[in-house]
Amino acid sequence: MQQIRPPARDPGRRSRRHGFERVAMLVLALLTAVGLAVGTAFAAPGHAAPAGRGKVVPANAMDAVAAMQPSWNLGNTLDAIPDETSWGNPLTTKATFDAVKAQGFRSVRIPVTWSNHQSATAPYTIDPTYMSRVKQVVDLALADNLYVVLNVHHDSWQWINKMATDHDQVLARFNATWDQIATKFRDSSRQLLFESVNEPVFDNASDAQKTQLLNELNTSFHSIVRQKGGENATRFLVLPTQASSPDDQRVMDELATAISSLSDANLVATVHYYSFWPFSVNIAGYTRFDAEVQKNLTDTFARMHDTFVAKGVPVYLGEYSLLSYPDYTRTNDIVQRGEALKYFEAVGYAARVNGVTTALWDAGSFLNRNTLQWRYAALSAQIKSSWTTRSGTASSDRVFVPKTGAITARTLTLNLNGTTFQGLWQGSTRLTQGRDYTVSGSQLTLTATALTRLTGNRDYGVNATLQARFSSGVPWQLDVTTYDTPVLSQASGTTNSFAVPTQFRGDTLATMEAKYADGRNAGPADWTSYQQFDTAFAPDYSGNALTLTPAFLNAVSDGTPVTLTFHFWSGATVTYHVTKSGGSVTGTTS
Repeated sequence: MQQIRPPARDPGRRSRRHGFERVAMLVLALLTAVGLAVGTAFAAPGHAAPAGRGKVVPANAMDAVAAMQPSWNLGNTLDAIPDETSWGNPLTTKATFDAVKAQGFRSVRIPVTWSNHQSATAPYTIDPTYMSRVKQVVDLALADNLYVVLNVHHDSWQWINKMATDHDQVLARFNATWDQIATKFRDSSRQLLFESVNEPVFDNASDAQKTQLLNELNTSFHSIVRQKGGENATRFLVLPTQASSPDDQRVMDELATAISSLSDANLVATVHYYSFWPFSVNIAGYTRFDAEVQKNLTDTFARMHDTFVAKGVPVYLGEYSLLSYPDYTRTNDIVQRGEALKYFEAVGYAARVNGVTTALWDAGSFLNRNTLQWRYAALSAQIKSSWTTRSGTASSDRVFVPKTGAITARTLTLNLNGTTFQGLWQGSTRLTQGRDYTVSGSQLTLTATALTRLTGNRDYGVNATLQARFSSGVPWQLDVTTYDTPVLSQASGTTNSFAVPTQFRGDTLATMEAKYADGRNAGPADWTSYQQFDTAFAPDYSGNALTLTPAFLNAVSDGTPVTLTFHFWSGATVTYHVTKSGGSVTGTTS
């Protein structure tokens, strides 16, 4: 699946071999003799090269890719169009990689779009100034002792996609591009990997043609790099499936066959993963990381393992995240925070058990490139923890208590994930089991007594925050929240500007259904009644409104009332009715 990137979001050392191989062999023998566990394997004679402060790159591709875990993408930077800062990120500096390394990342993927700095006609010369800038950024990462993956990125949909109808010119340009890159980086450490092309797609081509075209590109890329000699003779090369997708077993098998046919032990397979699409963008009612979404994840990683890893071919998951979370350019969290945390926790576990190295896609929503601070502390902690252990979670990260009436006990289901539950805390104060909560199997119940104390004056919104702690991993945050069913009011507007006055009263929106009176689905996603969050509708909590977008309103039938059902995270639902008449829109509560 190709990532959706909003425009505002969506940037070697010389090897010295004389005598080094002999030293590496002696060091390896010594470590083996004393039984020390090392994080990466040492290279065999004829393949090792020093990289980044004396580190030795493993000769074996499986060991090298394992040593790259975890990885991070310098997204929306050198891949930005037309220039490095065009998509909202500043120029990359040494401090950028210092911040990444400090978080525990061992490698970085540096996506590069070459087309805007390259002649579109033969000999397809890349601007030397731009090439030097790319090398400068790569060298900064290598100097920080990070592995680096360098690629051809958005060129894939700018001109490579036209290969079926403009075969010779596209192939010539692709070859010229890699000829220049491989020449420039010929002597850079083997800690630098090359990736042939990002998310390759081919327009106006049959499945068989797409297979042939991608094989042709990968084979040509392989030949060009190897012929350049130097470190390129044994450099690890990364080859993608069609669209870098792991969803279709056929294209996975085709890449496995292509890699086998090249008879080169220094090849790496790459795919991308952004979860089950409806969950990743919040459409069709997939608001939760439920059993179906979880199965998609576990099945996908199993395919990576069975197709490649089990056969000795390492997998570099070149991009992973969620398509619409996190996104610092949006006001709303499209995927609910707790559900997203469960997803990232599960990705880390699936990658570990299947031997997959993961590269987090970051267009600036994780690391603020201006301040070099990580934007979401809880999310960063969850991701980092998932690299080495599991964390417990729960069915929700919010406990809703009504504003009025008697307060009763509330029960959540714990997802232990192999951990054991250690208790509940409010700040540094441990709650008392039996009085404040009870545990029965996987059921955690907060007592009425505890909830009465925690909600205090029962003001709308979050009244208290608890932590469920487990034997490993990060704690699970629980927000104790007072709410009432939201109240919507009648409204009028236009298809270009329509907002429903809304008293949210402590609740938050999960999704919206839209149907005509005859039961048909209404809206741009007419295959489902549940429309896409922030595309068809959006809450405005500070403005006390629910907005219906022009995309939604222009897609509904003129003069035909539409019934909207707003689903809130407390479990409350509210029905509303809208009717479009030309460019005018009216909304009523009945």
